[in-house]
Amino acid sequence: MRAGGAVSTVARMGDAVELEVAGRTVRLSSPDKVFFPERGFTKLDLARYYQAVAPGILRALRNRPTTLERYPDGVTGESFFQKRAPKNMPDWIPTAHITFPSGRSADEMCPTEEAAVLWAAQYGTLTFHPWPVRRDDVDHPDELRIDLDPQPGTDYDDAVHAAHELRAVLEEFGGLRGWPKTSGGRGLHVFVPIEPRWTFTQVRRAAIAVGREMERRLPERVTIKWWKEERGERIFLDYNQTARDRTIASAYSVRPRPHAPVSAPLRWEEVGDAHPGDFDLATMPARYAELGDVHADMDDHAFSLEALLELARRDEHDHGLGDLPYPPEYPKMPGEPKRVQPSRARHEDAPGGPGAS
Repeated sequence: MRAGGAVSTVARMGDAVELEVAGRTVRLSSPDKVFFPERGFTKLDLARYYQAVAPGILRALRNRPTTLERYPDGVTGESFFQKRAPKNMPDWIPTAHITFPSGRSADEMCPTEEAAVLWAAQYGTLTFHPWPVRRDDVDHPDELRIDLDPQPGTDYDDAVHAAHELRAVLEEFGGLRGWPKTSGGRGLHVFVPIEPRWTFTQVRRAAIAVGREMERRLPERVTIKWWKEERGERIFLDYNQTARDRTIASAYSVRPRPHAPVSAPLRWEEVGDAHPGDFDLATMPARYAELGDVHADMDDHAFSLEALLELARRDEHDHGLGDLPYPPEYPKMPGEPKRVQPSRARHEDAPGGPGAS
């Protein structure tokens, strides 16, 4: 028996192995292919890792349209993001039809069984990128996701400081509760389960309100400036991670770095003591076996964004703080300010510059 209670067996078949998990059998070809040369971890090691944490990662992915970040030849090889469900995907893995900002659409896989994660690992998937929606309502997010991204000159400890202030902000505006996790890099993610009542645009507006409140409280430590030249040595609260088709690595996902780190769910009391380097493909199974999924109760909650949206309304009415730039691949959005970096805008607006008449 493994963590989570599902029976897992491995049977070798020449150059392949069969892994049985929760009543499904998944065939893994080339199990000895090295995926992480620095640590010597193989494709089979990756699959065994996902078996060990299967109930936890399935909780993070269940019924969510999911993009696969694939490295068929391991972390040192070429990679790509697979948004459209592969043609060879088993019929027991459902899909959801999602629409991108461009207006194009696709059917994405929506894991509902532990074996779906192992099936994706067979094709070199290291990281799973789920949308913040469920397949029965793909236009109304049920998670507000906050990405605390250290900029040059800052590190994980700075993200920790910001995260504790973020926790206070969430509590103050609507009694919200966030579930923190390491990014697998230097940053932290905090996910807030919400009622699926608001559009992507409204959820993004709530994230901007959070960011502006964080800037007011920690002006020397936190920024929501979209342009890198304006961020300085501060933690960037990436509000655009809440825009449609922008996703964040799931809890328990392996990240494509030489030491095979994973995005580790944390309890709030661990945030200051834990370090991203503590959690990798080798160490997380033991933690999971001891503690289980420390975010298992997320789905028992669904908070309201009304207080944050009221904060956004006050920012706009009292301070003239409207929308902020979208990512470059997005069409121009209603109410969005000029999408040009400030130094370039100043140059173009200068006398005799490109914008002069």
